[in-house]
Amino acid sequence: MKPLPAIPYGARRIVFAFTATVLAIPVFAQSVVPIDTFQVVHVYPHDPNAFTQGLVYVDDYLYESTGRNGQSSVRRVDLESGGVLQKYDLPSEYFGEGLTDWGSSLVQLTWTSGKAFVYDRSTFKLLRTFSYQGEGWGLTHDEKSLILSDGTSTLRFLEPDTFRVTRRLAVVDEHGEPVENLNELEFIGGEIFANIWHQDRIARISPQTGRVLGWVDMSGLREQAGASGPEAVLNGIAYDSKTGRIFVTGKLWPRLFEIKIVPRSVRHR
Repeated sequence: MKPLPAIPYGARRIVFAFTATVLAIPVFAQSVVPIDTFQVVHVYPHDPNAFTQGLVYVDDYLYESTGRNGQSSVRRVDLESGGVLQKYDLPSEYFGEGLTDWGSSLVQLTWTSGKAFVYDRSTFKLLRTFSYQGEGWGLTHDEKSLILSDGTSTLRFLEPDTFRVTRRLAVVDEHGEPVENLNELEFIGGEIFANIWHQDRIARISPQTGRVLGWVDMSGLREQAGASGPEAVLNGIAYDSKTGRIFVTGKLWPRLFEIKIVPRSVRHR
C-alpha cells in the first residue's frame, strides 16, 4: 500500500481549524428534527364545558381532569358517547390540572395549591394527598416515575409513593433553546409527548436528554373541533397502550379525536 502523501503545514492548519469548527457545533444543531402532521382516524363527542387539563386512557375508559375553580373534577368518560360515567368534584378552592394513572390509582395535580390527590381508580375514593413546590400543569409516568410539568421548560421526575423529586430534566429544542410552557403530558413509545400552552403543536421529548426529538403540527384541528375562544386551546393527549391509538382534545372542545401521526418533512437548523 502506498503511503499517504504528507499534508503541508499550512493545509494541516486549515484542516484542523475546519475540524475544530465542526466539532464545536452542538450535537442538537447538527441533527435534523422531523415535523410530522396528523390524520384524523375517528371523531368522538366531548363535553364542551370540560376545561381539559389531563387525559388518560386505561382499560377501555377515558379518565379526564378538568380545571377552573368551582368546576374542577376527575371523570370516567365513555369514549364512544362522550358521556360522563363517574365524577368526583374537587372543592372549589382547587383548580384541577394534570392527571395520570399509577397502578390501580389516579393521581391529579392542582394548579397553584401545591397539592396532588390520589384516588382509587375504581371508586374515586380519595386515598391520600401529596405536597409539591411550585405549580402543577401536566402529569404522566414511565415505568418508574411520575413526570410533572409546571409551565416552565423543566420536567420533574417524582417517586410515586412519596412524590419526592428524583430528577429534573431541562427540555430544549433543536436550537438548544428552552421549550417553555410545557403543559399536558403523555408517555408514548419511550418518549414524552407534551402540549405547549397556546400552541398548535406537540413536542416529542427524549426522557434521557430532554432534547425535542420532533414536533407534531396540529394546525387546523381546533377548527375541526369547532372550538372558539382564546382559552379553547389544544390540551389533552391520551394513549391506548394495547392498540397504539392516540387521542387528543382541547379545553372546551366539543370533540375528541383519535389521530394517526403522519411523517411530513424534516427541518434543518
